[in-house]
Amino acid sequence: MASFKRLTLILMSGAATVALGGCDGALSIASPGEGVIVVPAPAPPAPTPTPTPTPTPGTPAASCPAGTIDRGVIGSFRGCRLPSLITGTTTLAKIAGVAYEINGRVDVGIDVGGAGTAPGGSSAILSVAPGVVFYANSLDADNDYMIVNRGSRILAEGTETQPIIFTSRENVAGTVTDESQGQWGGVILAGRAPVSNCNLVGVVQDAAGSNAACENVVEGTGTALYGGNAPADNSGTFRYVQIRYSGTILAEGVELQGLTLGGTGYGTQIDHVQIHNSSDDGIEIFGGRTNLKYLVMTGADDDSLDYDVGWRGQVQFLLGIQKPTNTQVDNYMLEVDSNNGEDALPRTWGQIANFTLVQTSTATNAAIRIRGGADTRLVDGIVTTPNACLNIVAGADVGGQHTTTRPSDSTPSTTTPASNGSTGPLQDYGPPLFHSIYFACGANKYAASTVNGISVTTAEQQAVTEVPGRNVEINGTTANALTPAFLPGTGAAAVTAISPVQFNPAPTTGLASFFVITNYLGAISPTAGDANNSWYKSWTCNSNRGTFTTGGMSCTGLPN
Repeated sequence: MASFKRLTLILMSGAATVALGGCDGALSIASPGEGVIVVPAPAPPAPTPTPTPTPTPGTPAASCPAGTIDRGVIGSFRGCRLPSLITGTTTLAKIAGVAYEINGRVDVGIDVGGAGTAPGGSSAILSVAPGVVFYANSLDADNDYMIVNRGSRILAEGTETQPIIFTSRENVAGTVTDESQGQWGGVILAGRAPVSNCNLVGVVQDAAGSNAACENVVEGTGTALYGGNAPADNSGTFRYVQIRYSGTILAEGVELQGLTLGGTGYGTQIDHVQIHNSSDDGIEIFGGRTNLKYLVMTGADDDSLDYDVGWRGQVQFLLGIQKPTNTQVDNYMLEVDSNNGEDALPRTWGQIANFTLVQTSTATNAAIRIRGGADTRLVDGIVTTPNACLNIVAGADVGGQHTTTRPSDSTPSTTTPASNGSTGPLQDYGPPLFHSIYFACGANKYAASTVNGISVTTAEQQAVTEVPGRNVEINGTTANALTPAFLPGTGAAAVTAISPVQFNPAPTTGLASFFVITNYLGAISPTAGDANNSWYKSWTCNSNRGTFTTGGMSCTGLPN
């Protein structure tokens, strides 16, 4: 890494407040360049300057806050470029008429390594006020994205009325449409929780699938690493956040998602997040332990939610809606994988409850793909698709049994009945588990794929899906699946739900409960007045994928 010069920025008082500020009233920001500026002893306090007038709503600010570079007026905003490296404790305030520019790669902190002791590593905290708008600079050839490195945190806590928005320059300039996508990279959180895809030869995981030296590079970044041996690692908070028009494709099979989680731990808090029109996945989770709640995926050109390489976590309340037209041919609503590590540890184990998935593409063989020996449990869901509903794939046979559908050698921890679970040498919970699902499929219910000469037949998929007593309706219809407001339709409402709280870990395990009680299928409660009847409204943006809030924010526009 090039050397950096340190600039100590003195906070200025004013009506808008200073955007970049340290917890002690000063901030050390590094930016590329040679040499060091020695800051002299503080001079006596200067008289308080006349406050900068707050601009009229809808007009650009007159200037940029200290610590940023003025990029001129774009639409109704003044663009203010962030430094390429953010260190220390930094706050970005909401200033009317200001949008913060992400130019190229913006790092929060310097990677501290999987064990937290990497030479030169430096932790940072970036706090983002409600209502802040970020945009990516698309005027040069650099790939624009923000990465929160291992050991650092982002505290992006918007509100229902003031979500934090990450978007493209074109969105700020007012030139996007409902079909725009892939205009910048996205946001990456890199953590020190266990992953299964160690990139160094000779790294041996322990019996639980953990080693501080097991790490890998976030695809598309070249150097940003994730992974470690700290399952409780904390990369910060992402709450009431929109990420729009992201997902840069760097090369064949090398993309950036809307939100990428690499080895983030269960100390990381993620809820109320919308990813809109990513040209790749909405959210992709590479290992780690983070749980997520209240997700809206609209218009992803690839998978809406993708998790692999040893992620072991839970998701509750997921609304995924594809765009009317897609350009990719393997865009699943949900993709579960191990990235060719059929028995690598930690084994992928995801539990998804209260989900609504609306697939519109006819170029993909199924709505949900589960492969690579990965384990998953799907609870209280509604799926509509013109294709098959499920594509269960195995890439290896072990002892004559398919890795993805073979019997278990382990038992997951549960609250009801209270069980701490058991862990065998494979951490394998057996075939995919389905409870209380309404599937509205196309002509075929299951799609078979052959990998390495192995095929999980449609009959085998049917046997593990339509288990008696688990309330799976495989012959549903689109007309009876959902109302226009994405509430359970008459068909879905007729399926007996199961409360997902019983799948929380037993209290004696020391792990916190995550799932909350529900008694319906799908992402949205059908009961007016229930908090989970309106969780997806107000803070999200409307598009031709769905109008969530009458008279609400359009995804092609921005609040000033």
